Amino acid sequence: MLRDRAQFDLAVQLRRDGAPIGDLFAFISGLYFRGKLAYARAFAAPPPGAPYALVIAAGRGLLPPELPVTLEEFREIGAVPVDASDARYREPLARDARILCEMAGADCDFVLLGSIATEKYVTPLIEIFGERLVFPAEFVGRGDMSRGGLMLRCARAGVEMSYTPVGSAVRHGPR
Repeated sequence: MLRDRAQFDLAVQLRRDGAPIGDLFAFISGLYFRGKLAYARAFAAPPPGAPYALVIAAGRGLLPPELPVTLEEFREIGAVPVDASDARYREPLARDARILCEMAGADCDFVLLGSIATEKYVTPLIEIFGERLVFPAEFVGRGDMSRGGLMLRCARAGVEMSYTPVGSAVRHGPR
């Protein structure tokens, strides 16, 4: 996608005018991210004024999936390590999470459709959302591709998964 000679539509769009970050991430991660977007579109119930979904973009915080990013911006996102100990990643994420928390109000849960097995997402978000940060209980024991397929099937069938707080979940167990 980043090669100058790539001629498929998304690569050309990225070079010309920029492309939606959700589309770019879906291209990179395939089934997993497509599942996330489909599931969020099907079941999101945000409070008035809050976005239905946000993408964690390294160095940029939380972005709407429809937000276009330029090739240069996309390269800048890719240059920031997704590491909770790196301030370039953590600070924009925490900033946007605080804004979202205030915007959404005290009665809103925040569904994380990413992995809870690593600190990169959980540590910065749980500090802000606390027990309101939840994830699909059906994710336990599944890999990325399995979770992506599950989200697509649930979205198509209109069946929402059940959620459990990230903070009280067993995050590191036997494999």
